[in-house]
Amino acid sequence: QVQLVESGGGLVQPGGSLRLSCAASGINFMIYTMGWYRQAPGKQRELVATITSGGSTNYADPVKGRFTISRDNAKNTVHLQMNNLKPEDTAVYYCNARRTIAPVTNNYWGQGTQVTVSS
Repeated sequence: QVQLVESGGGLVQPGGSLRLSCAASGINFMIYTMGWYRQAPGKQRELVATITSGGSTNYADPVKGRFTISRDNAKNTVHLQMNNLKPEDTAVYYCNARRTIAPVTNNYWGQGTQVTVSS
């Protein structure tokens, strides 16, 4: 059974920082691309950042220079360090694990963790 369990969300003031973590089980973690997505009320889920099995990273433009994604293959964990948070970063943040071996894609989601940026 695959499980992705997020933690680290909460309420923070603008300009503050949070570190999200996602612990994975039930998958061969080191071969999966891991990612963080977010969904604000009334909006579609959107990409925040991804990190491949080889460590290559990709960021959405709104978070470039402020967020950093990293992974610890020994602990089956992926992190998202979020600095200089803005009110528009408020959303539920979801962990994602994805692997494609054509034509099959395995895609898993966590339950989400709320991040609220407000004064």
